[in-house]
Amino acid sequence: MPFSLPRRRALLALIASATTLPALAADPALLNVSYDVARELYKQLNPAFVAAQKAKGQAVTVNQSHGGSSKQIGAVIGGLEADVVTMNQATDVDQLASAGLTAADWRSRFPNGAAPYSSTMLFLVRKGNPKGIKDWSDLARPGVQVIIPNPKVTGNGRYGYLAAWGSVIATGGSEAQARERVARIFANVPVLDGGGRGATTTFTQRGIGDVLVTFEAEVELIENEFGKGQFEQVNPGISIETEAPVALVDKVAGKHGTAALAKAYLDFHWAPEAQEIIAKNNFRPRDPAVFKKHAARFADIKLFGIDQLGGWAKVGKTHFADGGIYDQIVTGIKR
Repeated sequence: MPFSLPRRRALLALIASATTLPALAADPALLNVSYDVARELYKQLNPAFVAAQKAKGQAVTVNQSHGGSSKQIGAVIGGLEADVVTMNQATDVDQLASAGLTAADWRSRFPNGAAPYSSTMLFLVRKGNPKGIKDWSDLARPGVQVIIPNPKVTGNGRYGYLAAWGSVIATGGSEAQARERVARIFANVPVLDGGGRGATTTFTQRGIGDVLVTFEAEVELIENEFGKGQFEQVNPGISIETEAPVALVDKVAGKHGTAALAKAYLDFHWAPEAQEIIAKNNFRPRDPAVFKKHAARFADIKLFGIDQLGGWAKVGKTHFADGGIYDQIVTGIKR
């Protein structure tokens, strides 16, 4: 039965009004671009932040991207729209600043030089420690296969390299002696993976190597994933403190309209609840009370900082720039 003219007009008006109704706004979302070893940490920290925001009446989604730290920063500079980055070395964030994606003073925006936690580099050996590995000098012995990721593309490998170098310098040795030790260690590296996760897979699943140089936080994760009793933790006498900086990607957060939320997310890293999560994942929290509570989780070894090696600017240029000491060492290795 055809509509009468008045009914047709009413129906058309209803359709027109329906098409002009505003769309429901989606919950705001953040993208955190991070490094390999932090995967499990953010599986726990992100839901805690989401719950804290929900309690304040704001729904939010936090998405993650993980990979080798230098690769991740390259992806952000290349167009991956991260609202925040959570890296394991300051040089990566400095690259963001140089590209105009974050402010040059990013370190002063948050406490502790914008690093809410730290870690260090330890050894993981096979059950029984058949090669008798105790310290960095043992990694330089003939016949010891060392698994460490590529220092050119991952912070894990870079810190492993610098821990080996600094184990000489911080104990009174010369740069020539440090270079000799590092050269011998890397001559013992059968494969250079592109990230910490890849190096772990090479050691644990592919069965390659006598020792894995890895973050302290990784040891328990490896035991949980592959079974306790298959590997043993070895703490060297000295190692490097590895600080994990965070930063707003101002250009992207401004574009997304998420700047305030992104800052709140990074601020949350220093909240007692987040510091507890950080400690339970075997990263060293900044909160003294939380650290004391979980002190048994952390190796009691002497630590030196990147500043004792001249700071990141000097280290990056001297060791890891094209043609730097690392390239010279690798080029000189005879396989």
